Amino acid sequence: MKIKSVLVTQPKPETEKSPYLELSKKYNLKIDFIPFFHMEGISAKEFRQERINLSEYTGIIITSRHCIDHYFRLCQEMRFEVPETMKYFCTSEAIAYYIQKYILYRKRKVFHGQHNIHDLAPILRKHKDEKFLLPHSNVHNKEVDEVLDREKINYKKALFYRAVPSDLSHLKTLEHDMLVFFSPADVKSLTKNFPKFKQRDTLIAAFGTTTGKAVQSAGFRLNIQAPTQESPSMTMAIENHIRQGSNGKK
Repeated sequence: MKIKSVLVTQPKPETEKSPYLELSKKYNLKIDFIPFFHMEGISAKEFRQERINLSEYTGIIITSRHCIDHYFRLCQEMRFEVPETMKYFCTSEAIAYYIQKYILYRKRKVFHGQHNIHDLAPILRKHKDEKFLLPHSNVHNKEVDEVLDREKINYKKALFYRAVPSDLSHLKTLEHDMLVFFSPADVKSLTKNFPKFKQRDTLIAAFGTTTGKAVQSAGFRLNIQAPTQESPSMTMAIENHIRQGSNGKK
């Protein structure tokens, strides 16, 4: 099957240097970017029910930009002034730079891995005296907990926001050759918005083991899994699949 169209369940890249756009040009693909879910922050009232004292924590473990947005939003709603001594530990450099939206970026306060929690683990290990807060959502990646527990990091999880399926009623059908998912919430949104969806020849790609398991648990066939050693990014995984298939450019 030659792949002609791909649906990526994320917002459209803001830069023309996106690897997705390069992939589109290289293989003459039609790539649509349609987020399948959106994040909704919990209220200050609901957060108080978790009985978490924000002032007790000296470090924040950040796994996404949503963590940053909703952490500072809740702090403001609860009239908690984030101390200048707070340290931020981000799973990627891109997330670390995003925090400049809220604080003055200083290397002694902001630390980051390259891609994921595994990269960040050695850095956290060097700061074991910190008391960490881990903002998360209802689709939290359990792999993060496993790494933190293995490293014996002193941390506390707190629900700051929820992934809510988006209204996709403007899409009457899913006619793309490939669907690309990045979270179990994407799969949940698919089954909610398209309860009669049959996979048939449609290819499904998943980023992350939890997303891949969600695809299979929903009864769908998982065709492409990333990241892997050969394909550390989703675009590389898609390209490798295309090169092995009938799109023909090797």
